[in-house]
Amino acid sequence: MTDWRGAWTAALDELELDVAQVEAMLADEHRNAETPPADLWRPPTELGALPLELKPRADEILTRQLRVAEEIARRLVSNRQQMAMTSRIETGEMVKRPVYVDCAM
Repeated sequence: MTDWRGAWTAALDELELDVAQVEAMLADEHRNAETPPADLWRPPTELGALPLELKPRADEILTRQLRVAEEIARRLVSNRQQMAMTSRIETGEMVKRPVYVDCAM
């Protein structure tokens, strides 16, 4: 029984470390975003059911994961908007209305 709890604790430790690394990456805007994390977290196999006393910790990690995923999505949208704006400025697409109107007619 102790090995089962220990295995789950180790699995949650790894998952929490993974979330903490992504949180740190999001907090550091100057980090090289092209470098992926070296060790991607993989879910353990054959652990069985999560021990009840570890559920609050697992729930807290899940909440952090969802918050990080939301922040990543928000930043991706922001980057796309910036790229679209830059593209319009560079190509002149930003001006959609006539620059000169002849009112003499």
